Amino acid sequence: MKETEKIAVLKGGFSAEREVSLRTGAAVANALRVLGYQVDEVDVKEPSVMLPRGCGAAFIALHGMFGEDGQVQEEMEAQGIVYTGCGASASRLAFDKADSKRAFEKAGVPSPAFQIVGRGERPSIPCPYVVKPSRQGSSVGISQVHSMADMDNALEVAFRFDDVVVAEAFVRGRELTVGILGDEALPIVEIVPKQGEYNYDNKYTPGRTDYYCPAQLSAAVAARVQEVALAAHRALGCEVYSRVDVLLDADEKPWVLEVNTIPGMTETSLLPKAARAAGIEFGELCEKILEFSRQARKNKGGLA
Repeated sequence: MKETEKIAVLKGGFSAEREVSLRTGAAVANALRVLGYQVDEVDVKEPSVMLPRGCGAAFIALHGMFGEDGQVQEEMEAQGIVYTGCGASASRLAFDKADSKRAFEKAGVPSPAFQIVGRGERPSIPCPYVVKPSRQGSSVGISQVHSMADMDNALEVAFRFDDVVVAEAFVRGRELTVGILGDEALPIVEIVPKQGEYNYDNKYTPGRTDYYCPAQLSAAVAARVQEVALAAHRALGCEVYSRVDVLLDADEKPWVLEVNTIPGMTETSLLPKAARAAGIEFGELCEKILEFSRQARKNKGGLA
């Protein structure tokens, strides 16, 4: 089947995360070729995509707008194409931080207190807090506010990327992320920037951040973090795979920040690190995502 099946890897896009997506797409395409699949890499540059002739499935490696927001998923469904990852509605919900925070609240998933802020408005929650665009990823447009003097600049930065902004109570703690594959939590990764917070530069500049997997946690705390991450994944209706970002406070209580439905997928990205700790190498991870996605589409009575 591998020798005859052609997979389209959708990468690039036109969001602020284009460069990251190009790296994700190239890594996935290479891994699938090594496994014996025929692969067409499709650089998406506009909010529409037509797959090359003969492609039996689309591996979505698009981050940000028209990748994680449900649009490309809806387009694949309209074309009758099997695609990887979450369905359109879960993608849309997870991509919108304001809506996902409301879903966490409804499901009882612990997440920091928050306030939705529109243009011309100011947060009323006490400092410190984190200001972030409601619909962005990869730490784009995010600022920490530790005094009111920082507020206007933080809002200005966030509003460059969205008309709706989330102000979220700042929780000091250990930065963790939990990969979900199928319906199981992978080993936890701890993220330790060498200087400052885990922002865009520290995330994507080699050598600026240390990663520990599995994170050095007691068995009880690790189980609690994984349980909360799975609850967040399920609260948004996610399926196939995701990566859940969590803060662990001084009392060892986990707080969910967000769910990433198309996390980075280079050999050194966080989800592959977690999979490798569970004995799943990168190529196998890509293939499992394909297999689980086919089953998810079939289960919904749609694409097989």
